[in-house]
Amino acid sequence: MTKKERCAAAVQALKQEYPDAICSLTYEDPWQLLVSVRLSAQCTDARVNMVTPALFEKYPTPEAMANADVGDVEELIRSTGFFRAKARDLVQEAGQIVNDYDGKVPSSIDELVKLSGVGRKTANLIAGDVFHEPGVFVADTHAIRLSNRMGFVDTKDPKKVEFAMRKIVPPEESNDFCHRLVLHGRAVCTARAPHCENCVLGDGICKKVIEKKK
Repeated sequence: MTKKERCAAAVQALKQEYPDAICSLTYEDPWQLLVSVRLSAQCTDARVNMVTPALFEKYPTPEAMANADVGDVEELIRSTGFFRAKARDLVQEAGQIVNDYDGKVPSSIDELVKLSGVGRKTANLIAGDVFHEPGVFVADTHAIRLSNRMGFVDTKDPKKVEFAMRKIVPPEESNDFCHRLVLHGRAVCTARAPHCENCVLGDGICKKVIEKKK
């Protein structure tokens, strides 16, 4: 199979294995997801979901966060780690959303990356999950690891992985595929060691599995 054919097969295999491809962060609107993703850096989604209810109760909108005291935000998010940088980014990006985007989170990746603390990984997630833009690829740690192991890319550079995978993943499947890579990366293709014996990506799909069978 070609690389594109193997990728299409991987998409279908993971779709069957993980039919519910959803973000593990709890949110109700674009603003809440944007905040949650920033807090998730170097922090588990489970911890973020414990912190955000109180944060959103006090600062439910970009307008509220833009006028927040940074020190108060720090205390509310302290347990997520790197809380000073995160609090600063949240207040700054809220101000940008209010002043530059009429209080609404922008939908395009090019505009999202202009926000304080927002990189391409976050921008792709927002564009895909909230605005349902086809063809996005969230190059997080799981996606990078699995894309390399499956033999679709040979680089750890997030931007290079993103654009390489955009060329071979069916656009209409890309966002859900990224969520499934996270689920598979946590359950089977773990960072410490891949459990290829329990992997659904055999039968000529995954390069790592193919090599182990030789």
